[in-house]
Amino acid sequence: MNQNFGEGPVWKNIVSQAVPLTIAQLVQLLYNIVDRIYIGHLPDIGTEALTGIGLTFPIILFVTAFTNLFGMGGAPLCSIARGAGNTRRAEEVMTGSFTLLAGSSVVIMGICYLFMEPVLYLFGASDATYVYASGYLKVYLLGTVSVMIGTGMNFFINSQGFPKTAMVTTILGAFLNLVLDPVFIFLFDMGVEGAALATILSQTASAVWVMAFLLGKRPLLRFRKEFLRPSRKLVREITSLGLSGFIMSATNCAVQVVCNATVQSYGGDLYVGVMTVLNSVREILTLPVQGLTNGAQPVLGFNYGAKLYKRVKKGIVFTTAIGALYTAAAWLLVLLFPHFFIHLFNSDPELLDAGIHALRIYFFGFIFMSLQFSGQMVFVALGKSKQAIFFSLLRKAIIVIPLTLLLPVWGMGVDGVYWAEPASNLIGGTAAFTGMMLSVWRKELSQPDGT
Repeated sequence: MNQNFGEGPVWKNIVSQAVPLTIAQLVQLLYNIVDRIYIGHLPDIGTEALTGIGLTFPIILFVTAFTNLFGMGGAPLCSIARGAGNTRRAEEVMTGSFTLLAGSSVVIMGICYLFMEPVLYLFGASDATYVYASGYLKVYLLGTVSVMIGTGMNFFINSQGFPKTAMVTTILGAFLNLVLDPVFIFLFDMGVEGAALATILSQTASAVWVMAFLLGKRPLLRFRKEFLRPSRKLVREITSLGLSGFIMSATNCAVQVVCNATVQSYGGDLYVGVMTVLNSVREILTLPVQGLTNGAQPVLGFNYGAKLYKRVKKGIVFTTAIGALYTAAAWLLVLLFPHFFIHLFNSDPELLDAGIHALRIYFFGFIFMSLQFSGQMVFVALGKSKQAIFFSLLRKAIIVIPLTLLLPVWGMGVDGVYWAEPASNLIGGTAAFTGMMLSVWRKELSQPDGT
């Protein structure tokens, strides 16, 4: 594996990073997707249990938001420092990010336990579904430290040019989850609590793998004791760049809260279950393009740090083109086979009918999502935190949430909730990509290499 991203064809560097990372992220779906598949097909209680698990998504995204804040915030800084040949700076960033991830995970776990009940009811739980939501979450939260360290520090394995090792992180956890889920759910008859237990044990194994690798001999960077207490300046730099990923997860959390509460108001528990399935399908279909853009980030960041601007441009073109082709194909699959995607999670005839209708609306114009990912990826990779934050907020907070609240009131009912997503993809995706082209492509990347 070549850790010098300034050599060789750019597209090959991106593919060498993106393919194992994409496989890893797809495999990581098994952590929660397998849970939902098993739970959604439980006899008699499957639909209510699936709805209950869906109500926990915003809290899980809350944990993910802080993982992105310190993990995705530190990794691009690490790549830029490596590209500039500043190893000490890269090690300072990696060590400081670890401290932030470990410390914040304990605090976040305590906060989530403290406010679990009122928050779940606020998110749209009914008395029938709260039992399953709280049962899952009480166990799942015990793995907060593991998931934040395992996922957050895995970015630093990838940023050093070891994507296959990063892939093993998620394959290891997903395989364990796949094996343990039926054991705890069915053999030990633990239901949703068994699904959560299988997940946290798998996450713990992944975290142990990550730290064992980073503390071993193969990595290019080392943890340094003198950097365990990050400076205020470094904390600001990491959080500033990580705010983009944080806001994306936090606003996803807010969107899911608003969506669940709105469909609960207009349709009841069944439509909260439909939203759970829609969110699950979206996770499946967006992860390949996320893997592509996440794999491109360290390559673009390295070449930007090395002032190889032509290579950065080539990387942007390649990533955008592949992303657009993939999202177009995914949209076609949804249109042709909606029954397959819904039936994967639940077999209730009523949920199937409502879900197929919702799926076709929700994924309309899915190709525009690729523009959001590409524009956002460039801003993060090149350390443009303000732009990354703005376009994160634009799509979710400024477009989706208001539309989710307003469209149902304007006579569209629950369909209004579904239409808010494609509208945000079109407006937000176009704006993010156009902003990137005007502010980065035409200005900074138009300079001669080395200047």
